[in-house]
Amino acid sequence: MTARRLETRLHPDDRIDPEKTGPQMMRHVMMNVAESPIAWLAARGHLTQAQLGAGERLRADYERAGMAARVTMRWDAAPPGKSRGGVRASDASLARIDAHRRFHGALDAAGPGLADICWRVVCAGDGIAGAEKELGWPARSGKLVLGLALDRLARFYGTG
Repeated sequence: MTARRLETRLHPDDRIDPEKTGPQMMRHVMMNVAESPIAWLAARGHLTQAQLGAGERLRADYERAGMAARVTMRWDAAPPGKSRGGVRASDASLARIDAHRRFHGALDAAGPGLADICWRVVCAGDGIAGAEKELGWPARSGKLVLGLALDRLARFYGTG
């Protein structure tokens, strides 16, 4: 089951009158806090299943490679030895190296310019509008460019 949380958000059309003493106009929105921007786009018919699968594989490689920024050092224990049914540390390191290579190979396959939107939206979890602004692109261009980038990733991963 995915994590869902009820959040209260103000809608831009809602008027908040500071002098009004009664209840204010607010809308309750149910949102999935674990949903990625590309899953949101796919759920609304803006991405194909192949594009969604390629984006999720890129994000999995990004996370498996341990490339996300950390605030502090990892203090968790080393993986247990193979003798007790666990994964050896060398196997975990090799999996991390493989994921790192796949991630960079996928971004190389996307190409210059397209890799930027992939990283921002798929890995960093930025919204399309935020990525467009950061990249200096015109409004409403990000969805199209992201679709092209995800098509290239799908060919790289063999899902499209």
